Amino acid sequence: MDELVALVMKKTGLPKETAQTAVKTVLDFLKKKLPPQVGATIDGFLGGKGDVAAAANLLGGFLDAAKKTGKKK
Repeated sequence: MDELVALVMKKTGLPKETAQTAVKTVLDFLKKKLPPQVGATIDGFLGGKGDVAAAANLLGGFLDAAKKTGKKK
């Protein structure tokens, strides 16, 4: 999570404490809205135990499914 906080700080100029709060808020929101397996993957990845490729594949599959269900015929 430190890497993500650092990125937010760099991109926005926010102080570290504010960036940490912003990152935590967004992650908590995503974990509530996404399927449980995605939340677990996010937690694992941020805890240093995740597989970047697995996280990307899981999120990519979820986004592809969302695109398909969102298309109007």
